[in-house]
Amino acid sequence: MKKFNIAIDGPAAAGKSTIAKLVAAELGMIYVDTGAMYRAITLAHLLQPKVDFETLVQKIDLKIVNENGQKIFLNGEDVSERIRDNDITLNVSHVASQKVVREKLVGIQQEMTIAKGIVMDGRDIGTYVIPDAELKIYMIASVTERAERRLLDNQQRGIEANFGDLMKDIERRDYIDMTREISPLVKAQDAIEIDTTGMTIEEVKNEIIQLANKIIA
Repeated sequence: MKKFNIAIDGPAAAGKSTIAKLVAAELGMIYVDTGAMYRAITLAHLLQPKVDFETLVQKIDLKIVNENGQKIFLNGEDVSERIRDNDITLNVSHVASQKVVREKLVGIQQEMTIAKGIVMDGRDIGTYVIPDAELKIYMIASVTERAERRLLDNQQRGIEANFGDLMKDIERRDYIDMTREISPLVKAQDAIEIDTTGMTIEEVKNEIIQLANKIIA
């Protein structure tokens, strides 16, 4: 099969990670969740709030392991579940806006795409990390639907959450992500936009698979 890269971008809770995992599995590609990488740095920052970001990114040992799903190891510890907690969600946009953090992680991400066969999701994948990706998707959804998805996810994980607070947090994260100085969230000119509002996971996945099949052919 022809090897190529797929970049999936979009705002918080647009369903990027869920869809990217399914697309990668169906196409036999490697899934990379860049958001998890920024969440790991956020965890390191919360554990050492007095350490400046430049020192922080130099000191930490971050490993991404793709075996039976992606696992994130921070300083030798599996933090894949911990980084999904609310305190990480509330702080990740701020941490991700730091220049030294983005430079560190983008370097790691770009190395992972050299051999092709990657499905990578995030905020700046198609515009900055792999601008030469053969297929670029920009996923969006209404704030209301994204808040509903985040609420359901929290409930399934046993995390208390208020719908109104989730909407405000998503709007806040959108503003930070779209207005940050370093590689803000924008749609790449050659990206295909998919509005997932009202769509099922299967419908979104199938639409992207159809687009990928055109490249394979």
